[in-house]
Amino acid sequence: MNPAIRVEQVAKQYRRLAPGHRLRTLKSAFVGRSLASDAAAADRIPALDDVSFTVERGESFGIVGGNGSGKSTLLKLIAGILRPDAGRVVTDGRVAALIELGAGFHPEISGRENVYINGSVLGLTRRQIDQRFDRIVEFSGLADFIDEPVKNYSSGMYVRLGFAVAIHTDPDILLVDEVLAVGDEAFSHQCLRRIEELLASGRTVVFVSHSLALVEDVCSRVLWLDRGKVRLIGEPRRVVDAYRAAVAEAEGRAHRAVKEERERAEAATEAAADRPDAVDADVEAGGEPAEPEEVLRWGSRAAEIVTVRLLDAAGEERYHLRSGELLTFEISARAHSPQTDFVFGIAIKTPRDVDVWGTNTDLEGFRAERFDGDATVRVVCPALRLAPGEYLVDVAVHARDGAPYDYRRRFAAFSVTAEERGVGVYFPEHRWEFAGGLSIAARSST
Repeated sequence: MNPAIRVEQVAKQYRRLAPGHRLRTLKSAFVGRSLASDAAAADRIPALDDVSFTVERGESFGIVGGNGSGKSTLLKLIAGILRPDAGRVVTDGRVAALIELGAGFHPEISGRENVYINGSVLGLTRRQIDQRFDRIVEFSGLADFIDEPVKNYSSGMYVRLGFAVAIHTDPDILLVDEVLAVGDEAFSHQCLRRIEELLASGRTVVFVSHSLALVEDVCSRVLWLDRGKVRLIGEPRRVVDAYRAAVAEAEGRAHRAVKEERERAEAATEAAADRPDAVDADVEAGGEPAEPEEVLRWGSRAAEIVTVRLLDAAGEERYHLRSGELLTFEISARAHSPQTDFVFGIAIKTPRDVDVWGTNTDLEGFRAERFDGDATVRVVCPALRLAPGEYLVDVAVHARDGAPYDYRRRFAAFSVTAEERGVGVYFPEHRWEFAGGLSIAARSST
């Protein structure tokens, strides 16, 4: 049996108009067959390069990658919206693309009329739309607004109606590109149930999302695109973990570079402040003061945090780990004069600033005696059982009354993956026990 989708050595490039180049006139476009000037057209951006894979019938196939990696371009090629510059894309069956839902809706006419127009564009006859109209409206939840002009719809309502129409074309191949992120949670669950029904009936789904947990749950295989090239294809957890590790490594490099740049800037600022003729550059130029940035560091600097490193069980620097691994937070600090009143603290937070865990030497019963010159403080977590996700680290040294010497927010970042599933940010060690009139067996991991 032929695969539902076959992508063979596909390449796609986009033209970029260089600054200063103008579009040709309509007359010159007819003669030269392009609206762009030759110089502007010569500048091309590769979106996909030598991409090959197949998707079998009834398979749920995921695509992950960063912004600009070519995911949406690939879906548009599969949908037939774009044509490849090289290679070929072959599909077998009716394709419904949930890429830009409602993009073809006319804002001045009603939702009802747009259902008929959009359904016709997707290949349905008027009789078929008549038969499915009530189900489309019921699925969208827009019965009270179906005769309103769609220009009065919110973006979420656009998505609801667009998804409802596309999903009721009974496609053999469904292409989904991050559209579920626009609707509310209840509608997203409804869409996922409908996708699962399609898979159960033997239809094929290609799913693009930045929600890696959702990709793991929905897909049977995953493709990782990186700058238009295939990095990895395989089992969802293996591909997603490899992608997370690469992201964490890149973030670690970027974090260290930013930290070094910040320290150089702070040193330059302190040196400039010591000059008697130092003035604010914005004020000297007669301009408005710059917008204040988020404060990530404050304190008297009587003592300071120099660096923070995350170390694994082997003592190697690591910023990507599995839940339950040993992790050491190593803090390098310096006191510029002898201190007898000091507390070292650490906190883990999510990128949305939700507190996950925090502690300090005072809370845990350590009594400060003397801190002078360079020092190293380590917080060893023998089994850091965090749920999969991204985390940030705050560190501080301060007096017992809370007066900060040096408080550094978001000073390090790391990511966690896990074999287990659950909800929240903490994965405690646990077991299940069953007794009485109950029969239950462990589900096979295959």
